[in-house]
Amino acid sequence: MRILVTGGAGFIGSHLIDRLMEQGHEVLCLDNFYTGHKRNILKWLDHPYFELIRHDITEPIRLEVDQVYHLACPASPVHYQFNPVKTIKTNVLGTLYMLGLAKRVQARFLLASTSEVYGDPDVHPQPEEYRGNVNCTGLRACYDEGKRVAETLAFEYYREHKVDIRVARIFNTYGPRMLENDGRVVSNFIVQALKGEPLTVYGDGSQTRSFCYVSDLVDGLMRLMNGEYIGPINIGNPGEYTILELAQKIQNMINPDAELVYKPLPEDDPKQRQPDITKAKTWLGWQPTVPLNEGLKLTIEDFKHRLGK
Repeated sequence: MRILVTGGAGFIGSHLIDRLMEQGHEVLCLDNFYTGHKRNILKWLDHPYFELIRHDITEPIRLEVDQVYHLACPASPVHYQFNPVKTIKTNVLGTLYMLGLAKRVQARFLLASTSEVYGDPDVHPQPEEYRGNVNCTGLRACYDEGKRVAETLAFEYYREHKVDIRVARIFNTYGPRMLENDGRVVSNFIVQALKGEPLTVYGDGSQTRSFCYVSDLVDGLMRLMNGEYIGPINIGNPGEYTILELAQKIQNMINPDAELVYKPLPEDDPKQRQPDITKAKTWLGWQPTVPLNEGLKLTIEDFKHRLGK
């Protein structure tokens, strides 16, 4: 098949492209390199089945493809809050243009949505039916509400124009190729520990997250794209850890002498985040297989290599 991956030079997009290329598909990678990096797709640049298009999806583009994996959008608070209006445009205009492209060429369209649509949840764990607790005027709203509108657009194109859509709600994902400066908790702790700096814990560290290794996530996205279930569907690891537990785990793996420092919790930072993956198990036959310790080892090795440690 001829497959378009928007945000294909990013952390998740590049791992998805690796898998699609290994399966023998023709892959178009579209990226404006705001948070993506050419090094992530370097090995495919001279491949006859691979094409790199430098383009910003807030502008229209015409392409002929069979499937669209729509991943393009800065996904960490540091990056999506840097230019919030641009983040909203990426989520709304970008999704609109990509759905229009899918409609025109009758391609199947997968939206990479997010667990952020649940906001700071008061239901735990979060099933897909939960409608969320989102602050629509807060610092995170450009991303949270942007993705909620993107989901709305996808379903309206499905109902009105019969576009063949899939919607994935991605929970915290980690692995090699994460950006060193993305402000995410896994990369923060690893970089700080490797540099011999104190590990910064926000709040008292009792807030929880679930961490899905990137290869598991890619498997879930591909099963969703190629199955019959439309979604929305949670894709994430239901194993729940406190931020303090994660900090201590990384501290012990890299630098047991590193100290922990505590800072105030950022605005609208969710206290709990854990996916209910009943639907993913039922409809996709999917559940994560990579344990946190194993995934962290692989991620730490990648960071060591990049930081020259």
